[in-house]
Amino acid sequence: MYIPKHFQNTDNASILEFIRKYSFGTLITSQDNIPVATHLPFLVEERDGELILVSHLAKANPQEKQLPAGEALVIFTEPHAYISPKHYEKEQSVPTWNYIAVHAYGKATIIEAEDELLAMMEKMITQYDTAYLNQWNNLPAEFKTRMFKGIVAFEIKVTSLQAKNKLSQNRSETERKSIIESFEKSDDTNEVEIAKYMKKG
Repeated sequence: MYIPKHFQNTDNASILEFIRKYSFGTLITSQDNIPVATHLPFLVEERDGELILVSHLAKANPQEKQLPAGEALVIFTEPHAYISPKHYEKEQSVPTWNYIAVHAYGKATIIEAEDELLAMMEKMITQYDTAYLNQWNNLPAEFKTRMFKGIVAFEIKVTSLQAKNKLSQNRSETERKSIIESFEKSDDTNEVEIAKYMKKG
């Protein structure tokens, strides 16, 4: 990812906080020089100092055959907002876009053991729908086994993590203040969130 120095985020704690909050990512692999993407929810785990991304896709998805073959990329990105030149002090200014994005590269490993599949699914339910956990626990084991046959679970050990916070760091304090004040009053949730991240610095 192209990251000018003033937009680069190297704070691992804030990066992990971001991808846990916006954990619906895009899994990208390549086959015959053609990129393939699937949009998936991820578990974000730290094990022995390493970052692990865990998810699953449908067994009918052809991308599952590409997972063990090469490097995978997972993109996490949310909120984003158009920045109008009206916020700038100079008339000869151009519009741009503020956003946050994280690119995680790594090697995928397929999860095959049924007990590991069960543990993965329970973690996923706990993260995304805790209220469903009780119902899940009462489902027959045969139902769960049939369900597992229709998915391919995997984990990616992250070897490279790139984070970009493009939040008008290259603009004057007056211009940044104008953007923040405008966005804080907005009905657009993306703009409100961008204002919050801009105020964090």
